[in-house]
Amino acid sequence: MVATSDAPPLSLTVLVATHDDKAGVNDGTAVDFRGNPVDKSKTGGWLAAGLILGIELSERICVMGISMNLVTYLVGYMHIPSAKSANIVTNFMGTLNLLGLLGGFLADAKLGRFLAVAIFATVTATGVILLTLATTVHSMRPPQCPSYRNQQHLCVEADGRQLAMLYAALYTVALGAGGIKSNVSGFGSDQFDNEDPKEEKAMIFFFNRFYFGISIGSLFAVIALVYVQDNVGRGWGYGISGCTMVIAVAVFLCGTPRYRFKKPQGSPLTVIWRVIFLAWKKRGHPYPSHPSLLNEYQSANVPHTQKFQCLDKAAILDESAVANDNNPWLVSTMTEVEEVKMVVKLIPIWSTCILFWTIYSQMTTFTVEQATYMNRKIGSFEIPSGSLSAFLIITVLLFTSLNEKLFVPLARKLTGKSQGMTSLQRVGIGLVFSTAAMVAAAVIEKQRRTIAVQQNSQISAFWLVPQFFLVGAGEAFVYVGQLEFFIREAPERMKSMSTGLFLSTISMGFFVSSLLVSIVAKVTHKGWLRSNLNRGKLDNFYWMLAVLGVLNFLVFLVIAMKHQYKSQPYFSSNDNGEKELKTLNDVTGEKMEEKMSIQTMEGP
Repeated sequence: MVATSDAPPLSLTVLVATHDDKAGVNDGTAVDFRGNPVDKSKTGGWLAAGLILGIELSERICVMGISMNLVTYLVGYMHIPSAKSANIVTNFMGTLNLLGLLGGFLADAKLGRFLAVAIFATVTATGVILLTLATTVHSMRPPQCPSYRNQQHLCVEADGRQLAMLYAALYTVALGAGGIKSNVSGFGSDQFDNEDPKEEKAMIFFFNRFYFGISIGSLFAVIALVYVQDNVGRGWGYGISGCTMVIAVAVFLCGTPRYRFKKPQGSPLTVIWRVIFLAWKKRGHPYPSHPSLLNEYQSANVPHTQKFQCLDKAAILDESAVANDNNPWLVSTMTEVEEVKMVVKLIPIWSTCILFWTIYSQMTTFTVEQATYMNRKIGSFEIPSGSLSAFLIITVLLFTSLNEKLFVPLARKLTGKSQGMTSLQRVGIGLVFSTAAMVAAAVIEKQRRTIAVQQNSQISAFWLVPQFFLVGAGEAFVYVGQLEFFIREAPERMKSMSTGLFLSTISMGFFVSSLLVSIVAKVTHKGWLRSNLNRGKLDNFYWMLAVLGVLNFLVFLVIAMKHQYKSQPYFSSNDNGEKELKTLNDVTGEKMEEKMSIQTMEGP
């Protein structure tokens, strides 16, 4: 594509860059905002990635400012029981992350990551404004009842109209934030070229710095915004969040000339469904004598693998497929089959990551409620319950810094690999930390309740720091490891959807928490989880999560040891002495041709 003097306006050229069907764009090649091949000196890199991360920074300020202190609002102002309030928070966070799948699908199928981020960021800002109104207007709250935790039966619980307004605001935020989360990291990684050694090296640190940056937003939310919400007003706290998102959108759009764009390559769900459908339809067909006989084997962009061979049948060429010029609904290509295999290989790891986020969700619900029963004073100043989550964020910042400065260099020396630790090794370390956190939480809660009941005294809220520290350390490893795993191991065309798949593990973690709370409340007849924690047995709930954590880690180890990472391309020298890229399929095909040639020369 050649630039002309009468180029279309900026807003239109962005659409051209992301939706053009001309050569060089469909195959995932990066272009600038005018649709021209990128100039690496003027586009991409850390500056472009930094502008993009500003959106995620603001999203984190909004979401953390809401979720970390929402349970105290629901219990103290809306007069909703603790267990139900905890489920409202976890369902909100679960839906938010689940909607990441929708955002990723729309970006991969039609919008492109740039437009998806811009649209969903605007939706988030709208949701936060609605939440500001819902918590500011007096008619949207029941009459005040300061002694709710001790005398619930005397207080009026929020009615349907009041809850409807609150839910509308929360789930608008969930829609927007989910769409941002599934696309912003993928769009940020688009700013680095994997085939450029210098940029590939920068990519190694991108995900770590990405999470370090957004953790700064989380820290601001749990310290500054939670304090404003508790001492100045909920409306002010949420209003500040909305303003940061509006500013972030403006900065994001101003950086358009600096970005590298990749065109959406069609609906990944359509490809997945088509391959599975054709594999089932052709299940009775015999396998070909060699994989090179499958449709478009030699020109495949992804090396052939032996796992899930049943899916290879989707690429078997039969008479109907040949007669209809390889209609995609009659025969899949080898590339499509291998891409679906990649997605299927992610599922076992996906399933074992869920429990970490179930444990993490306790930091936003029951741990915050624990803090309300503890001594939170430093001199005459009383720390808001939700602000104690700052220890969680500080730990994340500490460990993401240590990852880059200490753990990765040390792991490089031990393994001899440029990336140091693999993504799954990071996840495994995080799972161990999370299990240890529940053990610490159970011990501390048992001691807190004993002293509160027997001595009518409060222990210091700083006894919650160990569980915050351990979960924060686990989060630093798990989040970065999962994000890197799902983006790097997924097919290029499904990068946003794979990020959405990663976010769905967080979503499922929160939903599993809600399910466990409901089951435990029913089985124990609300004996473990009560609005007055001094009359419950929250420590038993924590011990249950610790046991589940141990079992989950053992399953993860088995699956992780069996996982095969995405195959890398080979390089060989051509006649001019230059390096030439060859896939595993090319190498396998050449070896097969060489073998057949030898057999022909030797004769029968």
